[in-house]
Amino acid sequence: MAAYFVCFWGLFLSCSIYFVQSKSTPQVKLISHSVFIASLITTYSLKYLSSCFLHIQVYIVYLGLNHIRDPGLTFHYHLQLLSTVFTCEKDAEHSILYSYKYSLSGFSAMLNSTQAATLANMREVVSVFRSKSSQSHTTRSWDFLGLNLDNSEVKPLQLIYGEDIIVGVLDTGVWPESESFREDPSMGPIPVTWKGECVKGERFEPAAACNRKLIGARYYLKGFEQEYGALNTTENFEYESPRDFVGHGTHTASTAVGSIVEDTSFFDLGKGTARGGAPRARLAVYKVCWNIEYYGRCTEADIMAAFDDALHDGVHVISASFGPIPPLVPFFRDSSSIGSFHAMQLGVTVVFSAGNYDVSPEPSLVGNVEPWSICVAASSVDRTFPTKIIVGDNVYMGESLITTQIKAKLVDASTYFYNGICKMDNIKPSKKGAGRIVLCFSTVGPKLSLEAAAAVKTVNATGLIFVEPMSRQLPDVEVVPTVLVNLEEGTKIKYYLAESPRLPKVQIEPSKTVIGKAPAPTIAYFSSRGPSSITPDILKPDISAPGVNILAAWPPETPPSLSSSDGCSVNWNFQSGTSMACPHVAGVAALVKSAHPSWSPAAIRSALMTTGEHILWTQPWTVFLLVDQ
Repeated sequence: MAAYFVCFWGLFLSCSIYFVQSKSTPQVKLISHSVFIASLITTYSLKYLSSCFLHIQVYIVYLGLNHIRDPGLTFHYHLQLLSTVFTCEKDAEHSILYSYKYSLSGFSAMLNSTQAATLANMREVVSVFRSKSSQSHTTRSWDFLGLNLDNSEVKPLQLIYGEDIIVGVLDTGVWPESESFREDPSMGPIPVTWKGECVKGERFEPAAACNRKLIGARYYLKGFEQEYGALNTTENFEYESPRDFVGHGTHTASTAVGSIVEDTSFFDLGKGTARGGAPRARLAVYKVCWNIEYYGRCTEADIMAAFDDALHDGVHVISASFGPIPPLVPFFRDSSSIGSFHAMQLGVTVVFSAGNYDVSPEPSLVGNVEPWSICVAASSVDRTFPTKIIVGDNVYMGESLITTQIKAKLVDASTYFYNGICKMDNIKPSKKGAGRIVLCFSTVGPKLSLEAAAAVKTVNATGLIFVEPMSRQLPDVEVVPTVLVNLEEGTKIKYYLAESPRLPKVQIEPSKTVIGKAPAPTIAYFSSRGPSSITPDILKPDISAPGVNILAAWPPETPPSLSSSDGCSVNWNFQSGTSMACPHVAGVAALVKSAHPSWSPAAIRSALMTTGEHILWTQPWTVFLLVDQ
């Protein structure tokens, strides 16, 4: 607003001078004054007024590989280049957000479209693009993958390799007090190649937070604040530091390189020994995603800065569980593609999540499709959580993460929702569901159980039985106790309810943990499919990894259901998504890099994609066979 005022006042003074002079000067001088004013206005419009009256946004100016190799000289060069579209160097310095001055060369700055176009036409510039926002893609898994911690005579691979490997995690930060990030007494000193640091911030003291396990932590906020406004830590819970509130970053970091922690569970569900894929590897955290309604929002300006720092700091593997959705932009107009390209040049393996799409598994929705990184889809493990539902004398089976027995009366969705559609805007007035468990169908109402659970919570019901196709059943930590049942079981329950003269009693037993009975792996319904929408001849995703109901570390001050009305506090939580699959591959990549330090990112990716074991299992409609290659 101040810039607009200055521009307007300057233009007003110029026009005032013209009119005053025109009253008492000959016609010849009037023309000269007119020419002067016109040229003055033209100059302002090109270099100053345009920056005031046109919409200013964050743009990234990418210059390619950094050939200068001196951060100070590189920054000066960036400032000199940026100054060509401003009236003076001081204005350019105020405009710049980040100077990418280590492994790659470029900068992000507040520009209007005219300034951006001018820079884009310069010979030194590879690309100029608007900084857009991305969203984060939200125990048993390592045993399922064959990385066991047993007492056999052979020492487990997870305990042999990884100690000198540094994994950088770009996400929502870290909860440093988690047991997953404690240093093992046997760990050696921090590798001498490490150049990073732990940055002080809100509730984050480097001396207490960092150790020989968590060796680095930074945070990037400038791009986010330009996009969403100043960080509001009061109304929208967040920490202006590397500390994690959303939970996503803590979960992914512990999955990739978390230390070994015995006897972990979510209220006795999924009990076992938690650890990352490379529990002896070191962790460096780069917080680029920030809380908006319990989702991590990440801007490209911040992401590019994190890549630049991570490569300079000396990481060996990068795990990034966020990304774009179609329509995708060309590779060198995307910060993740550019950052991972320069990582590849330096021998750093970058692992991305493929993306989630909750409605249906349609083709060509995969993101992060650049050929030089690893793109990971989400698949299941052989662990289920069967849950018994007793209605009258009948027993039905579903799946859930319910930890205590529930007794209530069973009601149909139409009791509380118009047309039986379990959504917030369909709630009937003056209807309260205390002591009731509501039966909702995804084929009638919302496709997602979390949407139905929020609506059922609003009417104060005790619980939810959510009926959906078997292929979509994915138990989650909901705001109200929720059991998922397939269409066959759900239809039987609905018929029983319709034929009952009064509301029947229903009893839901605590969920059980069952291992080895479910056919696995299968690709999760939400996992974005290929082919790539911009390079269909390059197959993506590259590989799948466990991404369904993954138990990992969690901030105790963040509700496990990610709902403000949830008062629970846990240290371990279940999450599903390609975000959870991505760090599995990053952890294994760290082990491979430790065993084969000279291997390139392409060699590591090839090894992961062409290695497997014989798994033969059948379903009524198909046979799956994974074979060693």
